[in-house]
Amino acid sequence: MIGLAIGAGVFLILGAFLLLYRLHTLVAVMKRPEETAGAGMNKTNAFILLLFLISGMALLFWYSITYFDDYQLPIASEHGVTTDRLFWITMAITGFVFIVTQILLFYFSFKYQHNDKRKALFFPENNKLEIIWTILPAIVLTTLVIYGLIVWNKVMAPAPEEAEVVEIMGYQFAWRVRYPGKDGKLGSYDFRKIDVTNEFGLDFSDKAAYDDFMPRELHLPKGKPVEFRIRARDVLHSVFAPHFRLKMDAVPGMPTRFWFVPTKTTEEMREETGNSDFNYEIACTEVCGKGHFSMRLLVIVHEAEEYEKWKAEQQPWLSKHPEYMAQVPDNLKELAMIKSQAQDISIN
Repeated sequence: MIGLAIGAGVFLILGAFLLLYRLHTLVAVMKRPEETAGAGMNKTNAFILLLFLISGMALLFWYSITYFDDYQLPIASEHGVTTDRLFWITMAITGFVFIVTQILLFYFSFKYQHNDKRKALFFPENNKLEIIWTILPAIVLTTLVIYGLIVWNKVMAPAPEEAEVVEIMGYQFAWRVRYPGKDGKLGSYDFRKIDVTNEFGLDFSDKAAYDDFMPRELHLPKGKPVEFRIRARDVLHSVFAPHFRLKMDAVPGMPTRFWFVPTKTTEEMREETGNSDFNYEIACTEVCGKGHFSMRLLVIVHEAEEYEKWKAEQQPWLSKHPEYMAQVPDNLKELAMIKSQAQDISIN
């Protein structure tokens, strides 16, 4: 907060100096209108532009180096290595072009400032230059697009059959998660069955729903594919897990998906970052209303064995809410009782 106040103060001071300079310039023009484009004013402007270039570049490099760790978070997924490589290749190319063009832009403004003794050179066309600055960017951009498409197709390919399936639902203003039980299948849902307790709108005519469970936290296994099946209950939300390099919109009426392989447990990440309070989390990156800021879901990554142990300890949602047993068809009530009471019994 102090840094923000200091920055605002510096900005206001610079603004005041700029305003005073402009007033001084306008007064000078009114006194000597014939000198509007005089050598003194042009030299001043050219020098200010050059100073802006030097200070801007210095600030750019200082900030990028000093705060690099704040925006380059540790990677905790397999595909994150690939997407980060694509990002930094793109950043290196576009950053190099940006720096070169800005240096030339401000340097030319300084070098070719107004001079009454110099006349502009008429340069109608140069086909060679036109071809060069058209073909080269086209080749570079095409290469980046193709590379990006290859990475996209790999990341968005169908999840492996052995992937752990988890449903994530966003609503104003929280996240809820649902896991399949011992049968490994998520039960069907119907938006018309959503109420205060049955937040997912579970459809109990589907026997696969009887052993589904819904923890308050998201638990994941290290080293195993995980597929997120994502949906929204009301407005547009977005599942964002920066350490996993994961971002996918949650769209009402249009389920989306994303799969990845976690590579670091929560404990391993705490050791790597030196932060004993570190936790993975999922945040919403779509402004979805007044409570948008509160959409934070805690994510815990376990070793595979520890994850299986945690999963075996979970109780089916139906066992915690027996009042919904009335919605189960009569011919399936016995099956629902068995599946909802015993996670270690697999009945399809």
